[in-house]
Parts: sequence; structure tokens; C-alpha cells
Amino acid sequence: MSAGPGRRLGVDVGTVRIGVALSDPAGMLASPLETVARDGRDMARLGDLVRQYEVVEVVVGLPRQLSGAAGSSAREAEEYADRLGRRIAPVPVRLVDERLSTVGATRGLREQGLRSRAQRSVVDQAAAAYILQGWLDGRTRQSD
Repeated sequence: MSAGPGRRLGVDVGTVRIGVALSDPAGMLASPLETVARDGRDMARLGDLVRQYEVVEVVVGLPRQLSGAAGSSAREAEEYADRLGRRIAPVPVRLVDERLSTVGATRGLREQGLRSRAQRSVVDQAAAAYILQGWLDGRTRQSD
């Protein structure tokens, strides 16, 4: 069940960086927001973003294997989402399948003419936007 109208935050959890995306207030369009270093201050930064943008829901990508199985990355994302959920309660945190999000984000950046070296700085944000947009679109289709 969705939290109603309001902004959503998309999170792509990596081992070194966390990509962050934000939806518009209507919850229709996801845009890259920032990349947060995974340095021990990342949870505090995400909490700050939730408060700053009055986020009503957080969507965390769950990196399943192509077969659908949950590997170590998926378990790490689940643990991260759980810790984040405790930090930002009562704002709900949802896990969403993110298979191929980085591939899709990289392809989109390449189509926009961004070279690989320049992509590194924004691919995490783009992956978070890809994850969030997919979730937003799926939610819209369900309500039709």
C-alpha cells in the first residue's frame, strides 16, 4: 500500500556509493538527486534528505540475480533498508526489484552522449532514478 501523495526518495545501495533520486510532489517523475559516499555518514545524509524534501516513502533497490535469486548484494540491500527504516520511521521503506537498473541507467546516459568517465559520477543517481521511476510507473499502472 502506498503512502498517498508526496515525494518519494529512490535509493541505489552500492558498496562504495549510494545513488539517490527524488520524485516530484505528485509522485509521477523521478529525477537524479545526488550520490552519497558510503562513509558512515550516509544514513544521516539520507535522513536529512527525507526531512528536507518531506519524503513520504523511500524505495530501495533490491539487486536480485537475473534468475531472481537473492545473493549477498540483495541481503546487504535488505539490511541497509532495515537500518534506514528504523532511522527515518515512521516513513515507510519499500524494497523493489532492481535487476538491470545500472545497465538501463548506463545505456540511458550513453544515449544522452555522456562518456564513460563522466558517467561514473552520475550512474548511481541515474540507477536510483531508474529504480524509482519503475516503481512509480508500476504503482500508476496498478491504480488504472
